[in-house]
Amino acid sequence: MTAALELSGLVKVFGVHRAVDGVDLTVPAGSFYGLVGPNGAGKTTSLLMAVGLLRPDEGTARVFGHDVWRDPLDAKKLVGVLPDGLALPERLTGREFLTYLGLLRGLGEEMVGRRADELLAVLELDSSRTSVLEYSTGMRKKISLAAALLHAPKLLVLDEPFEAVDPVSAATIRTILERFVAGGGSVILSSHVMVLVEQLCSHVGIIARGRVAAAGTLAEVREGRSLEARFIELAGASTGGQDGLAWLST
Repeated sequence: MTAALELSGLVKVFGVHRAVDGVDLTVPAGSFYGLVGPNGAGKTTSLLMAVGLLRPDEGTARVFGHDVWRDPLDAKKLVGVLPDGLALPERLTGREFLTYLGLLRGLGEEMVGRRADELLAVLELDSSRTSVLEYSTGMRKKISLAAALLHAPKLLVLDEPFEAVDPVSAATIRTILERFVAGGGSVILSSHVMVLVEQLCSHVGIIARGRVAAAGTLAEVREGRSLEARFIELAGASTGGQDGLAWLST
């Protein structure tokens, strides 16, 4: 079966810093894939290259066999993206934003209206007539997820989709994503919350220092331990320097 997402030898250099250093990663079709790594490890940069928002210096990214950079139209039809810190058209309402985006994607006006109504209702944004400018951080996450789902993609690439989202909305988003995967879709989710990744994901990849330190099914990567313990081991976390904080002791 063709992989939902396949990254081969991805490299990205900023000045003298090698942010991504030969990332190889395969996300099986139909999987719920968690991507974890410490700050600055290169996971967000890798995802931006994977979906065509940042050009790699080396390597390839394929979505269901379509090269993201050589065959961008076919690749991007199949993927919905929620990048971290996505800029939104702030003078539009949520409904106007979804309508605009759906028409840009070539969806019919009736279909766009129907899907927008359903997404806004499920994500509890339907009663808001305010502009995106007035949205809270959590509401921005939800409207961005709605935009990623609008064209019924086969793959969702989500960078910290639960950040700043209240528990009730988080439960709704989880249900939507689980139904999406159960219906044959694939999800790759970047998160710092290990418990969330363990609860949701069937597969996981750990990125450290610009490379994939471990990847596979959740059980394979954990090796009988918690994901957090395995992550700390592979990411090389250090507790050094705490001895110098004696002044904090009472």
